[in-house]
Amino acid sequence: MLWVKAFHIIAIVCWFAALFYLPRLFVYHCQANAEGDKAGSERFKIMERKLYRGIMTPSMVVALILGIWMLVDRWDPYFKSAIWMHIKLTLVFLLIGYHHMCGAYLKKFAADQNTRSERFYRLFNEAPVLILVAVIILVTLKQPYAG
Repeated sequence: MLWVKAFHIIAIVCWFAALFYLPRLFVYHCQANAEGDKAGSERFKIMERKLYRGIMTPSMVVALILGIWMLVDRWDPYFKSAIWMHIKLTLVFLLIGYHHMCGAYLKKFAADQNTRSERFYRLFNEAPVLILVAVIILVTLKQPYAG
């Protein structure tokens, strides 16, 4: 099970790297569009698509599969009653939603229909940071089973 855990952590690191970088590309894409840089905009479309499809989505799938594997393997009275685990799983669910929102924004950029500002994407980029901090704190400070 330690190998599963190790690859789960690797997948999470890759997923978060992409979650941090894609919205940053959206910021730069907005700047290119504002400057009328068509070549730059087309370049960002390629970079965004490759990041989302080639790294971000496969990393998410692997992280989820391995996370579910560990959860099923260890599902016992402790995990059923562990509040920290339920909060963590809720945050993971929100992160999956954030991932899909990135995909929706990517499609808007690809179709030259983005209506969001550079500032919006700068703020949007902070959401996965907050989730990551919360999950790490929950997992690190989890309480042993008291029942």
